[in-house]
Amino acid sequence: MRGFFSVDYEPDASVAPGEPISFRALSSGWKWDPGDESTRPEGAGHALAGPFEVRGAKAGQTLVVGIDEVTPRTWGETFGDGERFEWRLDGDMWRLGAHLVPSAPFLGVIGMPPPEPGEHSTIPPRRWGGNIDCKLLVAGSTLYLPIPVDGALLMAGDGHGAQGDGEVSGTAIECPLERARLTLEVSDIELRSPIARTEDAWVAFGFDEDLDAAAAQATETMLDLMERELGLARKEALALASVSVDLHVTQIVNVTKGVHAILGA
Repeated sequence: MRGFFSVDYEPDASVAPGEPISFRALSSGWKWDPGDESTRPEGAGHALAGPFEVRGAKAGQTLVVGIDEVTPRTWGETFGDGERFEWRLDGDMWRLGAHLVPSAPFLGVIGMPPPEPGEHSTIPPRRWGGNIDCKLLVAGSTLYLPIPVDGALLMAGDGHGAQGDGEVSGTAIECPLERARLTLEVSDIELRSPIARTEDAWVAFGFDEDLDAAAAQATETMLDLMERELGLARKEALALASVSVDLHVTQIVNVTKGVHAILGA
């Protein structure tokens, strides 16, 4: 596990396009069991697996991340204004006392390092992915990320058992993962920011410290997608988006805020 992104790290594994990777992950608090002491190194962020090199991937291309499996352990924790609340997985529901929430596990962090040398924080999402914290990226979804460096050097972790849009306390159900499996491919499509394909929608992301700017970026990326996928002129895409695309606040707690635009398929 590493707590930073860095182009300087040696890859943990090298795979060909189309070859899956599997890993376990500690919780965002660097724990495997609830009573464990955190093993987080000083200054580190999320506990991430990788980097995983994708052979032949070049900067400027797009990494296609198929999310095949995200299996949480049976416990998780959420913090509310400094107070810890522990959840237990009960079948397909998370239980907190008398409260039940449907389990919808996903990886909060899927991304690649900035091209500059040195170690970079895992906290803010970037054009190349990272701490996106989007609850739609469950197993069966596909995430498309602009590649910043040759080999891609993907890192992933930060298991979430469930989360609401906004992640308003700063934490989801933060849980370790028994197993995550991703399939990595490479594409030549051009992206200004990440997009995703879920079972029933296209999703476009925007990131900025200013929420309005993040919303504008998500919208422009969605219009790019609509032009490409639907063969629309830009102004027609904008008119259609105004009545068929929903903007959601992904999260407001990671310095760089996130907005995702959703177009139902």
